[in-house]
Amino acid sequence: MAVTSAPTARQVRAILWKEIGRAHARGLPGRTTQTSWFLDVPGSKEEMVAFGMKPSDTDPSAFQGIHARWVLVLFDEACGIPGGTDGQSHSLWEAADSLLANDESRFLAIGNPDDPTAEFAKCCKPGSGWNVLGIGYADTPNFTGEEIPENLHHLLIGKKYVEEKRKKWGENNPLFISKILGKFPERSTDSLIPMSWILAAQARELEPIGANELGVDVGAGGDKNVVAHRRGPVVRIIRRDQEPDTMVSCGNLVADIKATETTVAKVDYIGIGRGMVDRGKELDQPVLGINVGQSPRDKESFANLRAEAYWGLRERFMEGDIDIDELDEDLAAQLVELRFKRSSSGKTLIEEKSEMKKRLGHSPDDSDAVMLAFLVPPEPEAKFEVLW
Repeated sequence: MAVTSAPTARQVRAILWKEIGRAHARGLPGRTTQTSWFLDVPGSKEEMVAFGMKPSDTDPSAFQGIHARWVLVLFDEACGIPGGTDGQSHSLWEAADSLLANDESRFLAIGNPDDPTAEFAKCCKPGSGWNVLGIGYADTPNFTGEEIPENLHHLLIGKKYVEEKRKKWGENNPLFISKILGKFPERSTDSLIPMSWILAAQARELEPIGANELGVDVGAGGDKNVVAHRRGPVVRIIRRDQEPDTMVSCGNLVADIKATETTVAKVDYIGIGRGMVDRGKELDQPVLGINVGQSPRDKESFANLRAEAYWGLRERFMEGDIDIDELDEDLAAQLVELRFKRSSSGKTLIEEKSEMKKRLGHSPDDSDAVMLAFLVPPEPEAKFEVLW
């Protein structure tokens, strides 16, 4: 009996069981469905010998009642399968392990080393009792020269991709350490948004219902212009370019506004963004200039509006109220690099854009655009006229 699981139903069907189906089609016996395998058994019609558990079934009790001499438990994308207890029931890891009471059963966990706090990370530590096989980019055939079928070369990590991410992210970026080197990154105490929250947001599928807004980070000095489109909790980067002409960029933004039918485009007003905002208003477009250096709504807790807006974004990730593109690795790489600290008065500060650029070698344009897309502008300060 083989029991398989993964963090989401899509991963169960579209990744693991898709491969099982392909293997079966090459001549294996019995029949398969999207999540199960049946074999003909003497004296019986047929018998299920393997199945995939979708998330709604992954209650620890679902593992009970499975008995066989040879049991294989397989967790795919294992870093996303939670461990620990909820106070009432054991974790899926513990429940699955209970099926391996005899000496002839096995447990295989496959995954990317993304979250250093995950149960999968504990399994990969020295002395865990698991046989750990780590695979980094340098261990794969495109780098070792190992002979493989030609079509497989195009399915494996390539040299161009590695060098591109080394240059764009840097070797110390947690995403580079995880996705390229195949190692668990260290957990940073000053990280604003942990990688596990980012990965969860990439895997999440929320309804694009609610506020229809754009966040626009205008590049300067060779940085990119980035536009993020938000529909309720769902956000996607819809434009990245390095157009140096502010008026051309304004025309591109007007086109984005019309295409998305957005109610407001919030533009970073500091620097060259001012020209885009002023021209947008002349064209009677719903463009709002945002100075993230101004005072926040909560002056007791945050040093400026940038800190308040980014903290609000952090809370969305923490509460599971944001859906980002699972294929947008560049956005994820910027989000995981965001850092925060406290001032002597206890106010939260976010690392300045100029400091991040100096540390990383690039500007956090994507994450700033997403932050602006979710930012709630403070109320305009009241102006008083003094009468003599």
